[in-house]
Amino acid sequence: MIEFQKCTLENGLRLIVNEDKSTPLVVVNTLYNVGSKYEDPDKTGFAHLFEHLMFGGSKNIADFDKEIQLVGGDNNAFTNNDVTNFYISLPANNIETALWLESDRMLQLDFSQKKLDIEKNVVIEEYKENYLNQPYGDVWLNLRPLAYGNHPYSWPTIGKDISHIQNANIEDVKDFFYKYYAPDNAILSISGNVNFENVKKIVEKWYSDIKASNYKKKLIYEAPKLTKPKFLELKREVPYDAIYKVYQMGKKTNPDFFAVDLLSDVLSNGRSSRLFQKLMIKNPLFASIDAYLSGDIDGGLFIVSGRLSEGVKIKDAEKHILEEIEIIKNELVSDYELEKVKNKVESTNVFGEISIMNKSFSLAMHELVTDAEDFNNEILEYRKVTKEDIKRVANDILSENNCATLYYFAKK
Repeated sequence: MIEFQKCTLENGLRLIVNEDKSTPLVVVNTLYNVGSKYEDPDKTGFAHLFEHLMFGGSKNIADFDKEIQLVGGDNNAFTNNDVTNFYISLPANNIETALWLESDRMLQLDFSQKKLDIEKNVVIEEYKENYLNQPYGDVWLNLRPLAYGNHPYSWPTIGKDISHIQNANIEDVKDFFYKYYAPDNAILSISGNVNFENVKKIVEKWYSDIKASNYKKKLIYEAPKLTKPKFLELKREVPYDAIYKVYQMGKKTNPDFFAVDLLSDVLSNGRSSRLFQKLMIKNPLFASIDAYLSGDIDGGLFIVSGRLSEGVKIKDAEKHILEEIEIIKNELVSDYELEKVKNKVESTNVFGEISIMNKSFSLAMHELVTDAEDFNNEILEYRKVTKEDIKRVANDILSENNCATLYYFAKK
């Protein structure tokens, strides 16, 4: 059970504070409710670009990293389809430095053409290195539009096309910033050796004068299930053939999310899981195989992916995957299997509660999706899942009519 207090400033900034006296540190986590799903389809990659720009200096602070290092801290960030998240870890008695820094770059970035050009080049090189020149790097550039069609999840956070970043201008950047990087579109989640009332005073000192954007974001509709099988075949310079089968599974707030998550664990969490035992140990068709969830808020994917062993035909590999899926759709999982995956989820959750980094981010994400208190209720929801639930959601989701399949061939 994670204890916390929260409040909302007049400008809309939501503050969550978890007091943890067991550590000398504090993590200041700033979650902005802007991921790639809010981008214009003709101007994608902006949320990820801003992840870079936010470290390039703000209105009153020229060197963000230098100020962090001077007080013994470190920081980083990430972007996904739903959010952009920044975090700072530092000694608890230096928390005001972190709040000063984060508030200043929320107030206004140091916009300049020179800095924009530098970060554009960095992102373009990242695009080339990780997506175009990396083995299997373009999988999601192709699989997302196959699975999502015209939905805003159909492009990756790096962007739909490299030209969108190349063509970004300073006015585009300013417009994006003032819409989304504002207190009423942010959650400030703090975990560590702090006191709620003291933190609240410091937050009000540095954030209260920042104006809300009052920008009404476009409504993101739930990604619809597929109505017929979709298929794509690619050939690339990679060492092994690979197969990807993805199924639409609904919103993260769907009550069945916990059963679907456990379903993926039964299939592929650990060496004793079904796919590992059946398709790597007893019948070594795959060099690696996995089943997992993308976790997107407005419509995630249930993903089964594997890299084939040498000499195995991809259609044979797919046939055996489908056989395992049919088994779990028609037979109840054992008591042992269900208890095993529930215990793994619970142990992961318990260990996660030790980390102030995990706590600060998890509280922010739960607050965004539903309510921070739901973080404390997760284990109870997983414990409620029955064998019948696993079978039911398997039949609901794991249908070929709800599947996009990618054959990824190695050029011989």
